[in-house]
Amino acid sequence: MASPIPPALGQQRPAISPDKFAADVVERLDQAIAQRRVWNIHGLVILQDGNLLVERYFEGQDNERGVGSLGTVKFAAETLHDLRSCSKSIVALLYGIALQQGKVPAPEASLLSGFPEYGDLADEQRSRVTVHHALSMTMGTDWDESSFPYADPRNSEIAMDNAPDRYRYVLERPIVDRPGMHWTYCGGATALLARLIAKGTGKSLLDFARESLFDPLGMGPTKWATGPDGEPFAASGARMSVRDLARIGTLMLSGGQLDGQQIVPSEWITRCTTPVVSSDELRRYGYQWFLLDVAFGKPKGWAAGHLERMWMAQGEGGQRLFIIPALQLIIALTAGNYGTEDQWIPPTRVLREVVLASVP
Repeated sequence: MASPIPPALGQQRPAISPDKFAADVVERLDQAIAQRRVWNIHGLVILQDGNLLVERYFEGQDNERGVGSLGTVKFAAETLHDLRSCSKSIVALLYGIALQQGKVPAPEASLLSGFPEYGDLADEQRSRVTVHHALSMTMGTDWDESSFPYADPRNSEIAMDNAPDRYRYVLERPIVDRPGMHWTYCGGATALLARLIAKGTGKSLLDFARESLFDPLGMGPTKWATGPDGEPFAASGARMSVRDLARIGTLMLSGGQLDGQQIVPSEWITRCTTPVVSSDELRRYGYQWFLLDVAFGKPKGWAAGHLERMWMAQGEGGQRLFIIPALQLIIALTAGNYGTEDQWIPPTRVLREVVLASVP
């Protein structure tokens, strides 16, 4: 599927031989697994220029949000898999669809004005927090998902899930920083966005997702886990096949279109993938999507170390959706390294040592 996004100005995209590229990727992947440089990955789908180049599945330990251990699973094309925080990036796309329908507040609107049922929380500080701040995770509230593991009730996302009213819990957090100044990873922000979608559309998050995004993309079965209160784990509860995760990448590259149908407004895709704030030394953040530059290239292709922009959805345990517009490249990866400090290593090595190392 063609993309309206060209390579960087002044650059010519290197020609990629699909057969050789796929063969190189598979060889490097097998080698990385044999050498234990990559472990417990469950599924890998690679698309380039709209063509399926690589699709591999493995066997491994898995876990489902809200359920627990699934034991050893033999993965296949139809197997559903937790996306964990890749769910956040999908919620952002759903917000753009609902916004076009006039069902949710604009990014410039006051966040609290979308929740009149919590009017008792209104004060001068909270009135400065906008929907834009929730979309970009720059609300400036007291929130900590980094110091404690997700099994710890002191983790802010878990505390939100355990609260009598998850939305009040998020909205009443103290303001500790000027909104818009700094990025703080916050599943509560995603929960509020999803609640605005549900309030505005009159549908559950999953029902709206199926109707407006999943079905138009031709996706198979999906789930969205909910808590004991019946509310969705908006930030981490989506569950689908790795093939369908790759379909999200295809939609992003096409500017929100599929077969001539505009599913997500193209200008919303641009907003999601435009940097708003730095999230760390390497990554920037748009609207619920990470953005960073990746290096690749060989002396016979582009200059070694050439940098190109990548869009990324990432989830706990090693779930990833990597999208490199200049290469028309999509990498969808699922894994089962939940709760480990080195969980980031397998997807990073698949990206760098397996896929990008195979680019001619």
